Amino acid sequence: MGADPTLHLGVVAHLTTQRFLGSQHVEWGTRSVPSQALMLAWPLQSGGYDLNLFASPPDSNFLCSVCHGVLKRPVRLPCSHIFCKKCILQWLARQMTCPCCRKEVKQKKMVHVNKLRKTIGRLEVKCKNAEAGCLVMCPLAHRKGHQDSCPFELMACPNNGCTVQVLRGALAEHRQHCQHGTQEHCPLGCGATLGPAERVHHNCYRQLRKAWSQRQKRSQSLVLCLLRRMRKVHRMTNLIRQQLAQLEDFLEDDALFLGAEQEEIDDTPGGSIWAEVWGVQGQSIL
Repeated sequence: MGADPTLHLGVVAHLTTQRFLGSQHVEWGTRSVPSQALMLAWPLQSGGYDLNLFASPPDSNFLCSVCHGVLKRPVRLPCSHIFCKKCILQWLARQMTCPCCRKEVKQKKMVHVNKLRKTIGRLEVKCKNAEAGCLVMCPLAHRKGHQDSCPFELMACPNNGCTVQVLRGALAEHRQHCQHGTQEHCPLGCGATLGPAERVHHNCYRQLRKAWSQRQKRSQSLVLCLLRRMRKVHRMTNLIRQQLAQLEDFLEDDALFLGAEQEEIDDTPGGSIWAEVWGVQGQSIL
């Protein structure tokens, strides 16, 4: 969640009235924050927890100097300054220096501060549905578990076709009267699956006629598809037969040609020598 926008407005007013925009650092609570860092931090997407989330104002040592929210997944730089992991990664994507002291930073040297993360996880927070009426307060680490069972959480109706959203505490009552409630098979045996609203106007004859019409259309489409495939196979079969016939004629003509050449060679002097030559050529042709 983002930090409170009024917090940023207060910083701007303080900087303007004190004329500290050109200075190196500005005192923020008990922490020293560079004025240039504040100005560059505003366009970044906040990575910390919103201050309004907490039941009481958190300690200033738990605030991120970049987003001014409560530290979320805190990491420590080699210079000992601590920031939200998301905030510092966004900052380092622009410049590889610490937002507070301007020392050079290498991302691989960042260290997760798990002890501080656990301490922040024990801070009391309000339920996100507080405006809807939920008065529960729980540790930050348990907030997600509470939301999964909070009776003031908006839930979508699980029935197909219903787009209504109701509070979790009223969901059971809504499902009892939902027009898209549990579907049942027709008691007369037509096979239709009906919801509460459909059972009032259901007609078995009309339902069966509709189902028969749909099946008939599907059968017709399947038959037409089968006929198209059979015609295609028939055309391919005829084409293969024609090619085989042409190949057979070619081979017969070639055999007759070779036979005639062989007879001419045998009738000429030295025919035996030429017969061997032609025989080798004939084999190569075949």
